[in-house]
Amino acid sequence: MPVLTRDEAQTRAQLLDVHRYTVDLDVTGGGDVFDSSTTIHFTARAAGDTFVELKPATLRSAVLDGEPIDPAALDDNRLPLTLTAGEHTLRVDAAMRYSRTGEGMHRFTDPSDGETYLYTQLFLDDVQRVIAAFDQPDLKAVFETTVTAPDQWTVLANGITTRTGQGRWQAAATPPISTYLLAVAAGPWHTVRTEHAGLPFGIHCRRSLAPHLDTDADEILDTTKRLFDQYHRKFDEPYPFDSYDQAFVPEFNAGAMENPGLVTFRDEFVYRSAVTVTERQTRAMVIAHEMAHMWFGDLVTLSWWDDIWLNESFAEYMGYQTLNEATSRYPDTWVEFGVARKSWGYDADQRPSTHPVAPDPDAVPDTASALLNFDGISYAKGASALRQLVTWMGEKEFLAGINSHFARHRFGNATLADFLDNLATATDRDVHAWAQAWLRTTGVDTLTPAHHPADATLTVDHHGSRPHRVALGLYDQDLADTGRLVLRRRTETDVPLAAPLALPGPRPALIVLNDGDTTYAKIRLDPDSWTTALRTLSGIPDPLTRAVVWNTARDMVRDGELAPTAYLDTARTHLPRETDLALVQGVLAFAAGPLTDQYLTPEDRPAALALLTDLTRDLIRRTEDGKNPGLRLTAVRHYIDAAGPATLTAWLDEDTVPGGPELDPELRWRILARLAALGATDETAIAAALDRDPSATGEEGAARCRAALPTPEAKEAAWQAMFHTDTLSNYLFIATAQGFWQPEQAELLADHTARYYPDATALAQRRGPAIATAAGRHAFPAHHVTPDHLHLGEQHLATHTGDDTLTPALRRQLVDRLDDLRRALQVRQANQPA
Repeated sequence: MPVLTRDEAQTRAQLLDVHRYTVDLDVTGGGDVFDSSTTIHFTARAAGDTFVELKPATLRSAVLDGEPIDPAALDDNRLPLTLTAGEHTLRVDAAMRYSRTGEGMHRFTDPSDGETYLYTQLFLDDVQRVIAAFDQPDLKAVFETTVTAPDQWTVLANGITTRTGQGRWQAAATPPISTYLLAVAAGPWHTVRTEHAGLPFGIHCRRSLAPHLDTDADEILDTTKRLFDQYHRKFDEPYPFDSYDQAFVPEFNAGAMENPGLVTFRDEFVYRSAVTVTERQTRAMVIAHEMAHMWFGDLVTLSWWDDIWLNESFAEYMGYQTLNEATSRYPDTWVEFGVARKSWGYDADQRPSTHPVAPDPDAVPDTASALLNFDGISYAKGASALRQLVTWMGEKEFLAGINSHFARHRFGNATLADFLDNLATATDRDVHAWAQAWLRTTGVDTLTPAHHPADATLTVDHHGSRPHRVALGLYDQDLADTGRLVLRRRTETDVPLAAPLALPGPRPALIVLNDGDTTYAKIRLDPDSWTTALRTLSGIPDPLTRAVVWNTARDMVRDGELAPTAYLDTARTHLPRETDLALVQGVLAFAAGPLTDQYLTPEDRPAALALLTDLTRDLIRRTEDGKNPGLRLTAVRHYIDAAGPATLTAWLDEDTVPGGPELDPELRWRILARLAALGATDETAIAAALDRDPSATGEEGAARCRAALPTPEAKEAAWQAMFHTDTLSNYLFIATAQGFWQPEQAELLADHTARYYPDATALAQRRGPAIATAAGRHAFPAHHVTPDHLHLGEQHLATHTGDDTLTPALRRQLVDRLDDLRRALQVRQANQPA
């Protein structure tokens, strides 16, 4: 199937002016298809040949200006059109396939009650799975959508929907929007509605989740309203659409999607089980992120996919910043960004697949390559760069430039050059030079301070090329508490330094560059400061500073400069005294994930699990008073993941953790998955658990547990389900993959590593980018950390260089996963006994 190239898109944009789509969908039929009728009104500026995209099950008819087009002319996903100059009308009638992979029109039947739900996810080039379209972001048009659905259903869309007859729903016409932003959601939704600022607001979920949505409805709607008001304080342009609906939909591939007027979220954000305040903060941040897109992405849209960072980096930065400003309900969002989200960017930027935040247009020649850039660079690094830009040029000036951008390009398209030109109108700083240094380059700078006692000065070793505006934090020992530090002074400075910095007075106990975490760079400490940090890390007064130091430790482990066991010892020492939950969660996620499962050898892993068990047991004891339920829940989760079977079996039998909490569905499935990996449960227990929780989440939990069972029969059944039956939905595929590979089962799984590469390659070709990404991210044998495995993977990539049998989505995943494997081997080598 051909993908759209940038050159083709530019040629078509020069030829066409698209005015309006009239879309009529009928989803009342059973089976695997739905009816789609599309009428497109457009103008050709000159005579010429072009094409419209669609991926139908059956193309029934296509009529251009009253003249039929032979359906046999459809070539893969392109229907050729020969145009004269002037106005045209194209009508296309087709049967389209429902999706089970979260692409196009996804269809889901809830196992809890048998109800069916549909929603669209049309990002980048999937609108053609639902309607015929000139599918590129710079051919914006008005959309008028009508949907016929079963009588008991409700239909949601980009505009306010009205029921016009039996099962018939009409959505208000949109302003001009890009094709990938068309949205429809249909089903027997449970809805909570309100009104704010004269607009209807609604939140929606499937009926089986209704009690859980109702529990959190006030929190979700209050956060939404506060964010809405805060964005209006920032932006001169008012919210540009007629309503604001948020639908929590099943089996959603992303965190959320910024469809104008109808944002879709993965419905794990409707919490069935206990969660921490940090997880609630994450949900709120995603709400803030998607709302920012209403302006940056929906009102003003990129012209081509090389500028995807203009959407995602902006929404990422604005989501974290605006949530901080809009409500005091959550802790400082930048701590969670620093310890969890930012590491995504750092890791991606050190892989062979890295790319500039704003890649050269020639580096994104088509939609397949564009899809690969939805990564830690476009989100986390880009947001970090924007945070540094705001620090460098000032928030007032930044927002003034943004508002100029909105005013000049409202309901249109814009490029990086447009963005920079608009910023330049608000400042006398050279934003174009800044952008060249920050947005057009790859890699992570490293900043290392050096204290010189002879003349009481500080210098900075700057490995890299970017300018940085950073805070320098100087900390002294608290004389009343040797485990705590006090801030002496925090000053801003530019790196590279113009001259050594004078540090009068006694040498500080701790010197921290990037105090406040406002730039994007790897930070190192001078030797004396590192000694202080190891002793007093939990006693540093600011959690953002602690996040910087924890990231330093993480980077040092990944770079082979700090032994993984030393990181674990530091966690063992300081997490019991840590007060910021995001830091606890971030440190434990790294310690219990790549560090224990990949960086340590199999011989060292049991000791690491024992340390994590002791650490989390201490945290559980610390929270027996009930005053910190989030910390207790985090500790219980990680205890489950590290512990042996005896305690976990007792908890499962008693349906509670001693002293609380009672086991909710998430904790029960988590325990059962660990027991399955250890060979301490069986199919009978898994089936009984599914009978108790016959929900979609329960089905995923059962699939994960069954794949984790350490028997050849269980592994083969899971393998066949993942790679050969093609019946698993995206979520059931991921759950099965998550259960399959277990570090404790290395001998049992040894032969499957070689099977993985040809089977994943064939699967990706058959099932498309979403499953290809899942196969590379979740089904990869990450725990098989050996030189032979690395050679096998590299050989597979080399064998398929230059051919199309290895899809771009899977190739990118394999490049990244193999680089992680290479790094794990290097870490192990660096920490071998002398």
